[in-house]
Amino acid sequence: MHPELVIFLVFVALFAGVLYALLRRRQRVLTRERLAPLVEVEDPDEVPPEARPILRRMRWLPWLIGVVAVFVMHYAVGWFWVYGLAAGLLIALLGGQLELALLERRTNRIETQLADSIDLMVGALRAGAGVLNSLDNAAQETRMPLREQLEEVVGRIRLGDNAQEVFQELTERVPLETFMLFSSALSVHWEVGGSLAPTLATVGRTIRDRIELTRRLRSMSAQSRMSILGVLFATYAIAAIMWSNDPERMERFLVSDYGSALVAGSVILQGIGIAWTSGLARIKL
Repeated sequence: MHPELVIFLVFVALFAGVLYALLRRRQRVLTRERLAPLVEVEDPDEVPPEARPILRRMRWLPWLIGVVAVFVMHYAVGWFWVYGLAAGLLIALLGGQLELALLERRTNRIETQLADSIDLMVGALRAGAGVLNSLDNAAQETRMPLREQLEEVVGRIRLGDNAQEVFQELTERVPLETFMLFSSALSVHWEVGGSLAPTLATVGRTIRDRIELTRRLRSMSAQSRMSILGVLFATYAIAAIMWSNDPERMERFLVSDYGSALVAGSVILQGIGIAWTSGLARIKL
């Protein structure tokens, strides 16, 4: 396959992806416009701002870095287009896995903070404190980023906002199953009353079991991830040995059409394999 054809197919795929994203955005805008007359608003100035989630993904950033890497490798380093495209795709796929790993790390951190805050609330409730005071005490003892969320909940309730809406917006800012369970428990108690300490104790124990199971799954899949890295390291080590033994023949192979296509195809398959195996090892609880 000629490098020009590969470049053309890649740009066609990128154009199709951008067009699909724009069409989806247009559909969402039309849906909001059609549903807007059905929403009764007494005063437009009193509409609260849309809740912004704190766990935001930047799926576009790795692909942007990959596109920049393609042009840098071609114009600055002097690589062929086919090698630059393969390396850019590999960088984008690996960057996507890194971005997802950082998101999972932040998710585990905030879920651990939530479990600790629930334990503090249970202790305060059993000591005779009220729900709002126990939530305020937990917020004061919690670190960022959960502290800001709990302080906003306590502050808005004390200012007179509807507690049900406040708890609902908490789940929108932190779109996790654990926060949905926590907000549901507080919302039901706020509506019907009753003893909240046993319910929160059960919620906290469930969150800790979830965190422990996630860690066990990560430790069980560590061997497969290390084996993949070992295979990749062995592949590039063999290529380096072949280059050191016969650099002229290796260079002729790399600059040929078949050689460049085979090397670029192997690099692309490596990136796809890494993303695929990472997706298989990642289990949603």
